[in-house]
Amino acid sequence: MSLDLLPHYKKILQGKEKPKFHLAKENGTLQKKIRQAWKILEKCELCERKCGVNRLEGEKGFCGVGKEIRVFGAHDHWGEEEELIPSATLFFSGCTMRCCYCQNAPASVFYEMGEVWTPERVAEWTEGMAKLGCRNVNFVGGDPTPYVPFILKELERAEANMPVVFNSNAYYSQRTAELLSEVVDVYLLDFRYFREECGRRLSEAPGYPRVAKRNHLAARRDGDLMVRVLVLPNHLECDSKPILRWIARNLGRDTYVNILPQYRPCWKASEHKEISRPLSQEEWREAVRFWENLRIEMNRRKLLSQSIFPKTSFQEYKCL
Repeated sequence: MSLDLLPHYKKILQGKEKPKFHLAKENGTLQKKIRQAWKILEKCELCERKCGVNRLEGEKGFCGVGKEIRVFGAHDHWGEEEELIPSATLFFSGCTMRCCYCQNAPASVFYEMGEVWTPERVAEWTEGMAKLGCRNVNFVGGDPTPYVPFILKELERAEANMPVVFNSNAYYSQRTAELLSEVVDVYLLDFRYFREECGRRLSEAPGYPRVAKRNHLAARRDGDLMVRVLVLPNHLECDSKPILRWIARNLGRDTYVNILPQYRPCWKASEHKEISRPLSQEEWREAVRFWENLRIEMNRRKLLSQSIFPKTSFQEYKCL
């Protein structure tokens, strides 16, 4: 891959642009978004489920996240995409989906398993990781969606000149997408399912394909986008290939796509026979070849759509 596919992020690293949250602080946008986000907590609709619970009064919805930040991991991460590492990665407890094969479960799923952090502590940690040489601050989980109000509050305190990476399953609401706009520098989004039934059965995520499409398109418009496609055993035809085809047609052949080969049957995966084994190398290679062929075909069509002759007047070709 190349930083050229992440032009805004590249310019921040080169010192040619500021992270978006700094600009949002300067023009007052960030403070406005914080007020809006905190209001949403009174009737939560941060993820697509829109549970409507009052989290400020202690009510909890599907994700189980309350009115405090809970973290189950915080460190410089060297296992992310090469353009991001080392990445100051904060793992929030609680998630908007229930992927039966989650490799970080149960800490990623159950809110109570995380350690309580304050926004001040998050800001101090971010500053410290910047001094250690991390290239960005990377909010993940679980999923960071239930924590968006806290993330915005932390960024109001942060002074580090680090790009913000929002590392999500892409199952967040349109309201959340609006809160993230003009704040997030890099959207690192999963695209898990293209078939509705797969999302419901394996992740308890109704409407996932529709929501993921909407959020990937919005992310593409707003900032740099990195798409992760986790290839699941026996899900090439129903999910991985249609997802890659949709990306090529709707996001473009120059989209940063990482086709992940590391699936293994964790947590409750054994309850579903078709994903109860590790991914084979051939399945992953087939997905990679499919994406490469899509890019070649898209490039061929682009060339064919362009005239092979220079645009000049007929008179220039008259015989001498």
